[in-house]
Amino acid sequence: MVEIIDASGLIIGRLGTHVAKRLLSDNDLEIAIVNSEKAIVSGTRKRVITCYRGKRELNHPRKGPYFPRMPDRILKRTIRGMLPYQQPKGREALKRVKVYIGVPKEFEGKKMKTVASARNTGLESYLRLEEISRTLGANI
Repeated sequence: MVEIIDASGLIIGRLGTHVAKRLLSDNDLEIAIVNSEKAIVSGTRKRVITCYRGKRELNHPRKGPYFPRMPDRILKRTIRGMLPYQQPKGREALKRVKVYIGVPKEFEGKKMKTVASARNTGLESYLRLEEISRTLGANI
């Protein structure tokens, strides 16, 4: 069973927590997250960009650790951080989540869910993952 979640306007930390809990509790559930570039990160522009650039520049270009540029990879990395991915149950859970930029043709016209607890409820300062990815050098 595949559950489709539309990430438009959802805060990535809250979305990631919800997805990680669902994946760990139900072993047959697969989750597809669409419109990942429209998910948001709360905080001022300067602070958010500084934080993500710091993560990106912390590593060695050939040796790692590698931090992604693309919005779908950033969201999946956020979810991975909320899973025990170094244990078998966490690895299996991470394999069952798929993150997409935009809406793929296979999901067009299907009913998409949203996460009520992850909605933006009046935040004034936030950035979309699309903007963060562009500042990190991604070609979206």
